[in-house]
Amino acid sequence: MQNKPLKRFIIFLVVAVLISFAVIYFTFDVKAVDYLLLFEPWSIAAALAVLCVGLFFDGTRLINLTKAADEKMPIRDAVKVVLSNYFLALITPGASGGAVAQVIFMKRAGIPTAKATAVVIVRTAMSIGFLLFLVPVILYHDYALVSKLPAGFVVGISIIFMLIPLLFIGFLNTRYPEHWLYAATAKLSKPIRRKCFLWYKEFRKAAFLLGKAPLSVFKAFIESGISLLAIYSVVPVFIAGFGLDLSYQLLMGRMVLLNLLLYFAPTPGGSGIAEAGFIVLFSPLLPAGTVGIMAVLWRFVCEYIPFILGGIVCVKAFGSNFAAALNFSKKDS
Repeated sequence: MQNKPLKRFIIFLVVAVLISFAVIYFTFDVKAVDYLLLFEPWSIAAALAVLCVGLFFDGTRLINLTKAADEKMPIRDAVKVVLSNYFLALITPGASGGAVAQVIFMKRAGIPTAKATAVVIVRTAMSIGFLLFLVPVILYHDYALVSKLPAGFVVGISIIFMLIPLLFIGFLNTRYPEHWLYAATAKLSKPIRRKCFLWYKEFRKAAFLLGKAPLSVFKAFIESGISLLAIYSVVPVFIAGFGLDLSYQLLMGRMVLLNLLLYFAPTPGGSGIAEAGFIVLFSPLLPAGTVGIMAVLWRFVCEYIPFILGGIVCVKAFGSNFAAALNFSKKDS
């Protein structure tokens, strides 16, 4: 177990380096050299600045959701939750470790597990919901995408996903969850079944607590949008740094679609899928040979820098054996 986190970390680094090398190698063109010579260093500072803005509002969103659940979370603990999510999401299949890390760090901050789980679920649902809300607008303005994709189908799926939170709340108001939980735990011991039902009741209570604070939840939803759009702005900033004049609205629309896809990517942190999706969506917009460089810059700033910071947070909190603290053994068994 002591070596498992290190192995995960090494595997991730090797995969990240190989993918980055392959992306640049197979997309590079000699014409890209001209744009590299035009690159403005100010864009690096600007990209880091908008990343910090995005991470800041990600933290304030978490604080507001925790407040809506009738709990308090200091900003320093919110920072740990946000960064640990980046770290564990990138080294676990389907980014599953990110949610676990958030709950664990919230629990360390004094938030009950059931409430922490509810907040993490709502936090993720808000991000997906905000992106889905933008999909019809993006398809309306991005004519190139509309000509290739069945817009009606995508809009219909978007509406369905936006209705899921309301349907979920309605589902919690029925007796079906308890019936299903009773059937699922029928063969477990009485102490374990009792814990399952206590956890469910606490989770249900936390979910309804969030519903009783609509202003805080709405504020958190707005902060979700600001956070996501600020982080996605890293790409337009780098593109401007190469001296390219492209529509900010067009670039952000394609970043929204790409990152919406990554929420459902099965690979750790969307590795491979993120780069491939970026090339597909941005090749028609960028000069020959620059799309691979831009994809690597985007991943490095928006994912790998928070990943490194999150690794430092996890090691400081749990030591080198943080995998045991985050209960990865059960996930790997």
